[in-house]
Amino acid sequence: MNRDFQHVRHKPPRVLERPRELMVALPPMQSNVNVSRIVRAAGCCGVTHIIACGHPKIDYKIARDGADEVRIEVHRTLPPVLQRLKTEGYCLVGLEQTTGSQLIYEYAFPQRCCLVVGHERHGITDDVLKMLDAVVEIPVYSLPYSHNAATATAIALYEFCRQYPDG
Repeated sequence: MNRDFQHVRHKPPRVLERPRELMVALPPMQSNVNVSRIVRAAGCCGVTHIIACGHPKIDYKIARDGADEVRIEVHRTLPPVLQRLKTEGYCLVGLEQTTGSQLIYEYAFPQRCCLVVGHERHGITDDVLKMLDAVVEIPVYSLPYSHNAATATAIALYEFCRQYPDG
């Protein structure tokens, strides 16, 4: 069957019925390239707010329009911010390989959620792990043992959007 596909670049984004109640929380990251890639992925998924620790620097060539669409709130450490989000009714979901973590495609994300990402080399710290309501992991079928932090975040954001396509 021959299909006549026409190449269409830069289609307008889907309109969300309501704003997403999804945030992303980042520890101090080793690579500003990863932070910039996460900002771009967040922007593509309709996420409007990222919490970043340390001294994140956004590379606008990598983040593209996400740099203009996503508000980045910078803090020294994650625990006080995560505690505040919990009191505001956010479910804290870690993206990490742990005992008791659930496969991401089997986990039903709550709509009001903060995705907590780990450091590229060290993962999520023990003090933050204790605060989480759930932990999801992305299965890996060969080496290396886990995805790059920015890639894993993009996969998790996509799964959230798959579960809540309208916001």
